[in-house]
Amino acid sequence: MTTTNPAMQTPPIVSPEDWQAAHAQMLLKEKAHSHARDALAAERRRMPWMAVEKTYAFDGPAGRVSLPELFDGRRQLIVYRAFYEPGVYGWPEHACRGCSMVADQVAHVAHLNARDTTLVFVSRAPQADIARLKQRMGWDIPWFTVTDDFDADFGVGEWHGTNVFFRDDDRIYRTYFINNRGDEQMGGTWNYLDITPLGRQEAWEDSPPGYPQTPTYKWWNWHDSYVPDAPPDRKWVEVSNVGEAEFRKPAGAAD
Repeated sequence: MTTTNPAMQTPPIVSPEDWQAAHAQMLLKEKAHSHARDALAAERRRMPWMAVEKTYAFDGPAGRVSLPELFDGRRQLIVYRAFYEPGVYGWPEHACRGCSMVADQVAHVAHLNARDTTLVFVSRAPQADIARLKQRMGWDIPWFTVTDDFDADFGVGEWHGTNVFFRDDDRIYRTYFINNRGDEQMGGTWNYLDITPLGRQEAWEDSPPGYPQTPTYKWWNWHDSYVPDAPPDRKWVEVSNVGEAEFRKPAGAAD
């Protein structure tokens, strides 16, 4: 008994050998797509920066904070403008449905923090409402209240958008912005890092001279085990070296 809609024009049903051949052809295109995505991220790391000249203030769980304080001591800051405020459909029980889906798929921020990157959400809702929403929805993302023209100044006065900033001592620069369908890919650690000026900071990346880079995989950790400035775990280095050598083995190579 079939469960597909009779009107669906489904692909052909083939043998395992033909399926494997079709998969191999698709894999070639997917590899090309990955390489193109890496090249785009490398180009993004070379985009010019825009100096942020105005001061901005936000309300947080511990009181009023400035834009530099949102960095939480790190060099990179990713700010997602989520729509949660009076007038938004669902208020006050819920934020915008699309913004809520983004929040639902955000990976553990400890991995971003380990790459000198802070992720925060900002909205115009008061902190009491944000705290209640976060508890209800099970979100741990740092979430602040916009109190001035920050959202309008950075392209998110309406709808949503993700801005990226870099802090160089007391200077702050806007380095990237993505919105519309570009936001739908956000949430994963890698996609977030790929829109930052420093990228993933791994040795294989094409980054400008002097950018921080560490051996591939070696900084990875359990989200509750990161320790600032700690050397890579020796056992994990051994495991990751074996894994990297295996997956880089040419197709069809003997074991």
